Amino acid sequence: MHIHILGICGTFMGGIAALAKALGHKVTGSDQQVYPPMSTQLEALGIELHTGYDIQQFEPRPDMVVVGNAMSRGNPAVEYVLDNKLPYTSGPQWLLDNLLKDRWVLAVSGTHGKTTCSSMLAWILEYCDMKPGFLIGGVPENFGISARLGDSPFFVIEADEYDTAFFDKRSKFVHYRPNTLVINNLEFDHADIFDTIHDIQRQFHHLLRMVPSNGLVLTPQGNNNVDAVLTQGLWCANEQIGREWTSKHKNDAGSEFDVYFNGELQGTVNWELIGQHNVDNALMAIAAARNVGVKPDFAIEALATFKSVKRRMEMLGEASGVTLYDDFAHHPTAIQTTLDGLRAKVGSERIVALLELRSNTMKSGYHKDTLVDSLAKADHTFIFKPGDQDWSLASLNQEANEVFNDMTLLKQAVKDYVQQGDHLLIMSNGGFGGIHKQLLNELQEK
Repeated sequence: MHIHILGICGTFMGGIAALAKALGHKVTGSDQQVYPPMSTQLEALGIELHTGYDIQQFEPRPDMVVVGNAMSRGNPAVEYVLDNKLPYTSGPQWLLDNLLKDRWVLAVSGTHGKTTCSSMLAWILEYCDMKPGFLIGGVPENFGISARLGDSPFFVIEADEYDTAFFDKRSKFVHYRPNTLVINNLEFDHADIFDTIHDIQRQFHHLLRMVPSNGLVLTPQGNNNVDAVLTQGLWCANEQIGREWTSKHKNDAGSEFDVYFNGELQGTVNWELIGQHNVDNALMAIAAARNVGVKPDFAIEALATFKSVKRRMEMLGEASGVTLYDDFAHHPTAIQTTLDGLRAKVGSERIVALLELRSNTMKSGYHKDTLVDSLAKADHTFIFKPGDQDWSLASLNQEANEVFNDMTLLKQAVKDYVQQGDHLLIMSNGGFGGIHKQLLNELQEK
């Protein structure tokens, strides 16, 4: 079968392309911008890529068009598909129909930590020779790829609550039919498609309705937003982080901690990661793996060799005595937990934060009242304001915060400010104009 994918260069749709190719299909695709690393990964798989959405890409006519959720009505390729009645589906629906319906699905959902937790879970299963398949919205460094079929009944998937396609406004994750479901946490996000937290909770409730009675749902104890979802209906076992599963830190950074299940010590995690958020991710992954037969002590052993995920507190290098990190944090809670972890690691050494206000929720101004507090653990913060930001940033202009809307001026200000021994943490859910590599190179010359 010839499958053509619209919006192929996103991590999720690129993963769909890789899985379809592995299943033996001919795969082609297009995107507005075709660029590395996804373009090179796909080309290495023999997948032909087309730049733009002109109708020439449909010659020869594909057997199925898989439509990414970034596609909308008015797009020339979308209109051609509809006008010519080409068979089409969404990425999540294709995944269910062609892969997930026959697998034991371990889905990791929540506002924060999905990519890291699902990467941990996939690595635990791999370390224990269970050969899982997976589709993750990032690149786990232990694997070097974001998706694979695997060679077992088990499939780990990052379960995103974002909408499915222009013709299916349900959350992606309702298509995944999980046997084991992790709900890491739940906060308001995605202001471009949800009006309130209740809209998001409704989607999570739909997801809970699909977990079979012999399945397992893992949640945090005492999270009011998650509890409100559980009270709408739960038809299977529920284990909680903070109740059945607990931890005890052996240092402030969270790089060494004991794991307990029902009060009994299971072992000690000693690993490269830091921060309470990653401790919680680890407990979720250990608990989920136990649900498919992995003993906690083996899971703990696996985490000692876990290498995190690209763009999750990833150390990019050192230049002129300044250590640079790249992190995907873009929500106040994630920003705060990332800074908390780095502060615990570096002690009193200076942390300089560089933040791009890029997400749709940030652009809406929803988080303007909590953003300043989330940056408190940084000694100084540089904030980049995109041109389409439509809310006042006056509250951010404080002694420890500087706001810029010009990338050249921003870079110069950062270079002038940082000094030997500083830790420069760059946070964005996008490419940030390549500022990471630029600063690393230019600081070398400082």
